[in-house]
Amino acid sequence: MDRPQGMTDEAAGEAGNPDKTPRTERGRRTLRKLLDAAAIEFGERGFHEASISAITRRAGTALGSFYTYFDSKDEIFQALVRYMSEQLRDHVTPAVQAAPDEISAERVGLLSFLGFVREHKEIYRIIDEAEFVDYASYRRHYETTVERMRQRLEAGAARGEIRADASEVHAWAIAGMNVFLGMRYGLWDEKADIDEVARVANDLLANGLAKKD
Repeated sequence: MDRPQGMTDEAAGEAGNPDKTPRTERGRRTLRKLLDAAAIEFGERGFHEASISAITRRAGTALGSFYTYFDSKDEIFQALVRYMSEQLRDHVTPAVQAAPDEISAERVGLLSFLGFVREHKEIYRIIDEAEFVDYASYRRHYETTVERMRQRLEAGAARGEIRADASEVHAWAIAGMNVFLGMRYGLWDEKADIDEVARVANDLLANGLAKKD
């Protein structure tokens, strides 16, 4: 299981109980170690089989350090869902923002997402389990992701790059396509050409399924 990249200061500041937010760089480093270890533990064993002691062993920290930042396994899992969502956002956003237009932005966004999934396969298990372990975090992950997409579509429509009636429904439709493409070509098939996958999906967005004359 690949080890996730270090979490952002924003994520570190929000993780766990707000009353336990680390106030020193050393504390933030320890928190990052715990969350990185939790991603591996939950990703490999699932929520119910994972344990706090295993997380601290993976992190190389004392058991007492866990309770400095979290009150329970449920709490670190909730923080981890937010962490993974923010990691995905921070990975995809620069590529999307550098795209010359909205159609191109959706292509590079999907391509970046597929690359992220290949490096962080644990994200699917963690997010999927969140539906049953912490539904609020599960729903927030998708709602915030789609809201960013909706805003992109709205901006692209305002610039005249895509259809004027692009809406939240379109954003959810694109997000659903991306989730399943990520599962098929990011999680299940490492040999597929993700550039080609992103190209085909982007052609579908740009031209639809209607037969060409």
